[in-house]
Amino acid sequence: MRILVKGAGDIATGTALRLWNGRFQVVMTDLPAPTTLRRKVSFSQAVLDGSVTVEGVRGIFASSLDEVANIWDEGAIPVLADPEASCLPMLKPDVVIDAILAKRNLGTTIEDAPLVIGLGPGFTAGTDCHAVVETNRGHDLGRVIIQGSAAPDTGIPGEIGGHSERRVLRAPAGGVFRQELEIGSPVRVGEVVGTVAGVPMVSKLDGILRGVLTSGILVREGMKCGDVDPRGEAVYCHTVSDKARAIGGGVLEAILRCYPGTITLP
Repeated sequence: MRILVKGAGDIATGTALRLWNGRFQVVMTDLPAPTTLRRKVSFSQAVLDGSVTVEGVRGIFASSLDEVANIWDEGAIPVLADPEASCLPMLKPDVVIDAILAKRNLGTTIEDAPLVIGLGPGFTAGTDCHAVVETNRGHDLGRVIIQGSAAPDTGIPGEIGGHSERRVLRAPAGGVFRQELEIGSPVRVGEVVGTVAGVPMVSKLDGILRGVLTSGILVREGMKCGDVDPRGEAVYCHTVSDKARAIGGGVLEAILRCYPGTITLP
């Protein structure tokens, strides 16, 4: 079974790992200049670095659709710089998963594949996709929705280690972002993590820098540019999160439950 995952950030990567380890063929798409924060656990980094390994699975940048089959033969996940998913008509996937997490539908339709799954707000099962997987932290995280939509976006980051909004680092101005600290570095309150147009972006918590934009990305004021984990466990920077695993499990359930016909694994 061939599965196209739109988006290659940390949640999309956790989903892709669940499917890949379940012996499904997976191909992913992302922006030519990804805005992923949790770069150590995101296959989007392959677009910039050529390849990346997450929990023992390698993602390799595919410069064209012609390279996809060869990357599969190498035992790796192909990652295309194709934000519009223009590869879809030629790829002819059995399943399309919209894991962009834009909080709205950017163009996915229920006609894109025999089974279309949307992650989080912005999708309605039965209208623009066949199933929706809940992405909001809490009791329903990872739940498969066959009729209706996920919980609406609250605009409030999920709580980790007792902190929500304070753990998120936002651009203090518009301009080009410059990274000052590496992912996994310990940070203190008031420490400069990055700058935007020379304006410092400082941490509001003590903890570990779990994610940060790469230097050179053009950002707007207020845009998420970093994430501090107050639990202080550096290993969490290099492993898929509990949230991503739960959502990936929901996607796997949706495929097994909703695919119209017999599923054949390679």
